[in-house]
Amino acid sequence: MTAAFSTRHIGPGTRETRAMLAALGVTSLDTLISQAVPKSIRLDRPLALPAPASEAEALAELSAVMAKNTVLKSFIGAGYSGIHVPPVIQRNLFENPAWYTAYTPYQAEISQGRLEMLFNFQTLVSELTGLPVASASLLDEATAVAEAVGIAHRFHKDKRDRVVLAGELHPQVLDVVRTRAEPIGITVEHGDADSETAALVVPWPDTYGVYRDHSAAIARAKAEGAVVIFVADPLALTLMEPPATLGAEIVVGSMQRYGVPMGFGGPHARPIAPCRTGSPG
Repeated sequence: MTAAFSTRHIGPGTRETRAMLAALGVTSLDTLISQAVPKSIRLDRPLALPAPASEAEALAELSAVMAKNTVLKSFIGAGYSGIHVPPVIQRNLFENPAWYTAYTPYQAEISQGRLEMLFNFQTLVSELTGLPVASASLLDEATAVAEAVGIAHRFHKDKRDRVVLAGELHPQVLDVVRTRAEPIGITVEHGDADSETAALVVPWPDTYGVYRDHSAAIARAKAEGAVVIFVADPLALTLMEPPATLGAEIVVGSMQRYGVPMGFGGPHARPIAPCRTGSPG
């Protein structure tokens, strides 16, 4: 395709322009600009721009620029993983138009496919975590953990203001949790749960990739009435025991592992699956 394509993407057409000028009561775009933009900041000459490119030429030019990039291995870690999406999954799931063209007569066309995909997402999270409810979803793992801590804090009528870490969170997760906790008077620290503890946060695994036995810390937290929050790797949960069976009452995690490019740090979908039985202390 070699035809100019700017008119398909840039600005209003001739008819829309005439209607706009009539509504404003001016005769031309030049008149409108002279009334709206002070002369002191207007350029008194045409911009020195090259001739417009066709769509094919623009794509070729962009491809040439991108070809100058050097593709390196990424060792960012700390919750971000290089991924591989098999073509059969990409074609039939990620790029399947059924997700955004399926519709029913009473909804806009995109809505039904989106709702079905969200339902599938929530069902997957629920099955992986062992909990009956899942969101769809939060911005990233750090904000998801902060939200889980907020839920635990609000849950307790006696306004407990202490959150205990059972292991090492990723640095960016810990930074966001502490930033969100400080204004509302919550302290975040390592230690044992006590009567002042709103939540125990269990990294599963921790930032070093280690799965530790947290059963004693979880039992103590439950005895004190604290909410047990697991920060889990959803991909590992396809093999590991569901956090709910280990005592988790809220589970958060990063779905970046399920085929989402790292994207220079995000955002990525972060589900939060809560389930708390009984009455707050």
